[in-house]
Amino acid sequence: MRLNAAGAPRCLGGMSLTNAQLLLAGWLGGMSLLAFVMFGYDKWKAGRGGGRVSEASLWMVSAFGGWPGGLAAIIIFRHKSAKAMFLLEFIAALLIWVTLVGAALKVGGMG
Repeated sequence: MRLNAAGAPRCLGGMSLTNAQLLLAGWLGGMSLLAFVMFGYDKWKAGRGGGRVSEASLWMVSAFGGWPGGLAAIIIFRHKSAKAMFLLEFIAALLIWVTLVGAALKVGGMG
């Protein structure tokens, strides 16, 4: 890992990432992976019967940062893509995420 003069990690183009940006990226990646797995598991269970993942759980994990993984799962697995109400809830989850990050940035003096 390359570091800048202040010891912060550098990404492509030599830009430095703050701890908050690293935390946000890690959170987004982890929640996205969780959402992707949850959507995939629910799709798998839908074809086999048994316990399913609730729609509320799917959009909740999406609202707390898993929306990229959820969106990828909707596209790749074609899961929940025909349910208009769920898609509206998913979009609402994305808007909640944007609002939470915007508020956090404003409180942190970055917005």
